[in-house]
Amino acid sequence: MYLATTDAAATATKVTRGRVGGPVLALGAVSLVTDISSEIVTAVLPFYFVLQLGLSPLQFGFLDGLYNGVTALVRLWGGHAADRGGRHKLVAGCGYALSALSRLGLLLAGGGTLGIGASLAADRIGKGVRTGPRDALISLSAPPDALGRAFGVHRAMDTTGALLGPLAAFALLWATADAYDAVFVVSACVGVVGVLLLVAFVPGQAKLPRHEGHRPGSTAPLPRARVLLPLRDPAFRRIFGAAALLGAATIGDSFLYLLVQRRLDFAVSWFPLLPLGAAAVYLLLAVPAGRLGDRIGRRVPFLCGHTALLAGYLLLLTSGAGPVLLVGVLLLLGVFYAATDGVLMALVGPVLPAARRAGGMALLQTGQALCRLLAAAGFGAAWTLWGTRPALIAAVLALATALAAAAVLLPRPEPPARPDRPDSTGPMASPGSPGPLASPDRPDFPDPPERQPSRT
Repeated sequence: MYLATTDAAATATKVTRGRVGGPVLALGAVSLVTDISSEIVTAVLPFYFVLQLGLSPLQFGFLDGLYNGVTALVRLWGGHAADRGGRHKLVAGCGYALSALSRLGLLLAGGGTLGIGASLAADRIGKGVRTGPRDALISLSAPPDALGRAFGVHRAMDTTGALLGPLAAFALLWATADAYDAVFVVSACVGVVGVLLLVAFVPGQAKLPRHEGHRPGSTAPLPRARVLLPLRDPAFRRIFGAAALLGAATIGDSFLYLLVQRRLDFAVSWFPLLPLGAAAVYLLLAVPAGRLGDRIGRRVPFLCGHTALLAGYLLLLTSGAGPVLLVGVLLLLGVFYAATDGVLMALVGPVLPAARRAGGMALLQTGQALCRLLAAAGFGAAWTLWGTRPALIAAVLALATALAAAAVLLPRPEPPARPDRPDSTGPMASPGSPGPLASPDRPDFPDPPERQPSRT
């Protein structure tokens, strides 16, 4: 019986290797549709707020900061709520549904700043709640040697929605003679379709395929859940430190686009199209970057992606021709996201036990997001005090230093995918010995049971 089970598992692994499973494709479709819904609104918000409602730059700045900053505050809750009882699909579905309903909140706000702010906060809360559980579902739905490809496929489908959303928004405004209410209604309807896709096609946690390093029963609730518990794992701590350092040296896309616009002095009306260029490169390279990480190790693409971002900073310091500068910055920014976003999740996935995967991923994403917010604020202050060129030089030095530190911190070779069990809370040690997070004097982290002899 034991040998037959082992042979069957090996056959299943061979069958799934080299292709992406149904749950990953279903989650990609959900993200694609949801991103269309989200970007339909995001693309018109500056015009709607400033031109239609007449908000001041200060009011718009407050709402924009709220729109981008709330996500980091709820990711931890979403991840740990999903881990308790393995409710990844339920928690992710609640996040998607909240974002879809928030579009109607913009319609009901009637131009009031308070109502608009509440609607934007609800949308970002929904995004923060669903991110950790969704990435955990992807990680648990793919074999460890194909995580890079799985996240690459998901991010490519997600970016497709980000590309189609602004195009759909401008088409709707053209067809309805700038009827913003119609845009919000269509966005809400598309968001509801995304929720229905999740309910219909994404399997529940118990139905996920059984891969090496994961057992369906390993998502049982654990006592005394701790938000920072994954940081007790040395491998996770090193990855977290590297991601945080690099995030603290990432100045943000908006500043890069503003620097490009100032250097080239093109019409402001073309400014909203700049993100589409970087997103197109991201779409083309997300899957190849993920597959490359599966083959040679995920730390290499992750570091190379930040090297591409550093090259983009340096390009802005040169006196190159306009087309070279424009294409080069957008190309390097797209390479940066393709080689880092999904690759980082694939890098950290095998380090985390299945019962703590959503919370651990949410903790990593939250730390990285908060560091990026601090970096954006610091660069904005440096720009105001010193000017663009000194601020950009400081950003180059900071990113180069962070890259050198991250190259030392990231584990090499990468930690192997670890087998899990219901009471697993840290990297597994050898059978019969307590793991690094288990201790004889800690009743909430019991020692692993002795391995029982296999039955024939």
